[in-house]
Amino acid sequence: MDVRRKAREMALQALYAMDLTGHWDGEVSERLYEKDQWPSSASHAHRILTGVLERKDPIDEAIGGHADHWSVSRMNLIDRNILRIAAYELLFCDDIPLKVSINEAIELGKLYGTRDTKRFLNGILDRIAQHPRAKTNEQ
Repeated sequence: MDVRRKAREMALQALYAMDLTGHWDGEVSERLYEKDQWPSSASHAHRILTGVLERKDPIDEAIGGHADHWSVSRMNLIDRNILRIAAYELLFCDDIPLKVSINEAIELGKLYGTRDTKRFLNGILDRIAQHPRAKTNEQ
């Protein structure tokens, strides 16, 4: 498995646990990383997790602003946290091409989401990718 894909999966697990418990701190992620068999992915997972947590409000605003008839709080936990990871990458990671972020989010959705996750994610992420800040990310 690709190091970055595994890192996204690790970050998703940590964000899911934090969202489920309401404890938005690093303790959850540290326990997950300790048990993980992919230490090379842990540093990238930490980058994603830290970035999402530091920018959670603007990320959630971007998601909510592009999700027709959905508030972020009403989304299921998996979809919401996959969107947070991808939106973080789209808006704040100049080193990751837009298409890669969207494709990786969809792959996570296939693994962990429902039958409708792929369409749901793709629709919102395509709109976020049109945001001016995301366009500086295009490669």
